[in-house]
Amino acid sequence: MKSTEKSREIPRQERAREKVRLIVEAAAQVLEQRGEGGFNTNAVAERAGVSIGTLYRYFPDKGAILYALAEREIEAHRAQSASLRQKGAPGVAPDRALIRAFLHAFGRRTRARQVAMKAWFARAESEEVSRRFQASEPPFVDAAGRPLSRIEAFVLSRSVLGAMRAAVLEGADFILDREFEDELVRLARAYRALPPISQLRAD
Repeated sequence: MKSTEKSREIPRQERAREKVRLIVEAAAQVLEQRGEGGFNTNAVAERAGVSIGTLYRYFPDKGAILYALAEREIEAHRAQSASLRQKGAPGVAPDRALIRAFLHAFGRRTRARQVAMKAWFARAESEEVSRRFQASEPPFVDAAGRPLSRIEAFVLSRSVLGAMRAAVLEGADFILDREFEDELVRLARAYRALPPISQLRAD
């Protein structure tokens, strides 16, 4: 964490944890509906149905709320990616399923995602960013089934994840478009020398 604390009081009882969940979910709703300009602690407290004093008991400022929202969604995406790597998705190629999971994260709330992730990158330490990148990396193999080297895997993952991250942070209006998904899959498969999209479009 840089410069400011992430939270003030760590909720230990279920009732307190539920209030924190309400506040974080309210933040996502306010962001998606009003954008960054309409986002403030009073609006979040009102949407969550808690007093402003209760909100400040757990979060020192709106930046801490944004950080918590990003953390919640990053963890949800990590869990979904782990499940996809283990079980796959019926009727969807593994690489496409992982890319789609990233693109559709935050429950497809693209405005909330952009603001929250900007706040997260601004506050997260570089080691934490690197650790989160590595946690989302699948065990890459090339077209012949050979595991990619550490450098090859780094280049591939940062190319694909970098493009998706840029789309999020720049507020690209095509982040949920199938064409963007296709291009990301094409990039990953070209690097790994896998068949082009035209031969695998049905997946």
